[in-house]
Amino acid sequence: MKHRIVITGVGLTCPLGNNIQDFRKNLLNDESGIRHIDIRHMGKVAAGICDFDEKKHQPRKMRKRGTRAGSISIYCANEALLDANIEFSMVDKDRVGVFVGITEHGNVETENEIHELYENELDTGLWSHHHNPRTVANAPAGEVSLNLGITGPVYTIGAACAAGNMGLIQGLQMLQLEEIDLALAGGVSESTDTFGIFAAFNAQGALGQHDDPSLSTRPLDINRNGIVVSEGGCLYTLERLEDAQKRGAKIYGEIIGHHVNSDASDFVLPNAQRQTECMRKAMRKANISANEIDIVNLHATGTKAGDIQEAKAVAEVFNSCPETYINATKGFIGHCMGAAGSVELAGNLLSFEDNKIHSCKNIDNLDPEINLNNLVQNGSVDKKVEIILNNSFGMLGINSCVIIKKFNN
Repeated sequence: MKHRIVITGVGLTCPLGNNIQDFRKNLLNDESGIRHIDIRHMGKVAAGICDFDEKKHQPRKMRKRGTRAGSISIYCANEALLDANIEFSMVDKDRVGVFVGITEHGNVETENEIHELYENELDTGLWSHHHNPRTVANAPAGEVSLNLGITGPVYTIGAACAAGNMGLIQGLQMLQLEEIDLALAGGVSESTDTFGIFAAFNAQGALGQHDDPSLSTRPLDINRNGIVVSEGGCLYTLERLEDAQKRGAKIYGEIIGHHVNSDASDFVLPNAQRQTECMRKAMRKANISANEIDIVNLHATGTKAGDIQEAKAVAEVFNSCPETYINATKGFIGHCMGAAGSVELAGNLLSFEDNKIHSCKNIDNLDPEINLNNLVQNGSVDKKVEIILNNSFGMLGINSCVIIKKFNN
């Protein structure tokens, strides 16, 4: 029999808060985390920016040597441990794992150094000797290891915008295999510090823009015009149920199902059939039916093709389920890329406590090609919540689904 894995701590920073409680409050209050920023070579763009204290858990010297993604990871890891009320000095660091999902890593540092190179007449002698450790793919997780002295398995998981869910899944699996006793797992993104991602979405005709930045991200709305890039991170403290109960931990919820698959059909266009299969196989692993799901959180990026394909997949699985409600988060905070899955799960996780389902945001005119029953609009819905299904999909056709259940003794 597999070990049951539970969430006992949440460490989070996103455009709507630096902890799960503030994030939840701002979602229910219909706040927006999007503002205009200036990006080199791009000018004014809409983006979601985090406002956390980088030096709360990290000395100035180490921050200078490290990366923004690393600083987000360090903040989230430390906050997750504090939230779990773990006396970390007493923990065997060989038995702790860190699994950080990322979209990409190293672009920010490389772009900055190339800019400085051209500003200094191509003098390569000024190229930073910190370049290599800053740009290796495992840097965000590795910086957590250095910060906390963790000597167990520590690595990142490159899974595009499905990466936040993938970090959780990897942590769960390593705990079930008894390779570790404690996992810090989820996803992070520093994407707002690179002009390249904005320029690429703009070239694709998929960069969300509006004179009012809060209206730049409009998933599912007929007037949406693309993705708003955001930074953020959410790492969870995961434990085996018996260990959490032994120390009397607060339990946010239990991971009861998950699945990952790939479209194998297009670089960017989602495949509704594969997404449908991903959700159904996750429910099969959880040994539940679609009717038992209370919340489906959409990936819903705000691109026409992406929204419509996902809506087809979700409608096929859940439109016959009268008690299943559907929401989306990117209208509030934009797209946190590698952190999206883990951050958006956190936005719904406290539904287990307050029995409210937060609304979608900025759907003034629902796209007529979106046919979803019980789509939550124009305010939260009161409902007893027992099970949440969290979708997170990414480029190159990677799909992930995680199912969380309210823990009842």
